[in-house]
Amino acid sequence: MAECKQVERSIITTYRGKIWSKFVKAIKEYKLVEPNDHIAVCISGGKDSMLMAKLFQELKRHSDFEFRVSFLVMDPGYNELNRKTIEENLEKLQVPATIRETNIFDVANVQEKSPCYLCARMRRGALYALAGEMGCNKIALGHHYDDVIETILMSIFHSGSFQTMLPKLRSQNFAGMELIRPLYLIREQDIVNWQKANGLTFIRCACRFTENIASQELTTDSQRYNTKQLIKELSKSNPFLEKNIFASASNVYLDKICGYKTKDIRYGFNDLYERGKNEE
Repeated sequence: MAECKQVERSIITTYRGKIWSKFVKAIKEYKLVEPNDHIAVCISGGKDSMLMAKLFQELKRHSDFEFRVSFLVMDPGYNELNRKTIEENLEKLQVPATIRETNIFDVANVQEKSPCYLCARMRRGALYALAGEMGCNKIALGHHYDDVIETILMSIFHSGSFQTMLPKLRSQNFAGMELIRPLYLIREQDIVNWQKANGLTFIRCACRFTENIASQELTTDSQRYNTKQLIKELSKSNPFLEKNIFASASNVYLDKICGYKTKDIRYGFNDLYERGKNEE
């Protein structure tokens, strides 16, 4: 009990500016939580989602309007150690989560190609379905600021497009369900600092597929890891780099690009030129 209170207090005192204020700012700026919402706060067991759960508990105490929160752990097939760690942290931090078991790891890992892609899609689908069964209209995921800027660069480097993680989006397959990202403005290092300051230990990677792969090989082959290292290196000579990458997703000049796509409609350079979008 005392340890949990210490963790909660640190959020609104020591980390008020770095974590709590940015959480509240994202909620308000992107209208992520609204009156009468029922939000499934999805907990993977890592530092980001566990912090998010505590932030929602704090928000519930201080909100000036009514909304509901349900904490959901979707177990895709954790090994015994990871499952135990998650359960112990839920008890330690007093997060009353519902744990629902699936066989996603078993199904995805028999695929010879792209098991990670299949696993991600299955996990997202399972979360939407379980949240719907619980009567929720939104699911909250723990993606943070660093995930956003890394995704921008990864889309450019690996898919030849400019995209990012949005603060919220509507589900195409589950009517009336929205996905929200309340940690959108919070830096990963601040989450790490909060975790270390409170002496907390969370699971890192629970993937069954990677358990038999050497950690060094997994790390150096990761697109996200490589992108994270590139950003870190370039930031040494440009202290505004990360802020500028993040801002670029909101500062797109349509008259200074060669084309864009919205839903299934693509507008090429000639389309924009004829419409007078490209002028001196």
